[in-house]
Amino acid sequence: MGWGSFIFIAGLVLAGAGDGVAHESGIDRAVVVAQARRTCKTVSSCREAVILWCDGYSRADADKDGIPCENVCPNKKLVDKIRAEIGC
Repeated sequence: MGWGSFIFIAGLVLAGAGDGVAHESGIDRAVVVAQARRTCKTVSSCREAVILWCDGYSRADADKDGIPCENVCPNKKLVDKIRAEIGC
């Protein structure tokens, strides 16, 4: 399922299965926000940056040090914690 199938409604992310019915998902708001913002300049948290990076935006870690979007991610320890939380 593509990210275009996700809808954010009053704090709840709903995933559409293509059947016209929205299904609840465990994905938090940051995923929806990260999908709408496609560069490090536009993310506002390290969690958004990590999600963006894990979703395939390789330019988020241009220097390949394991820290995406260094404008919002202060260190690799935090990045690794977030990656573990979101399963990336």
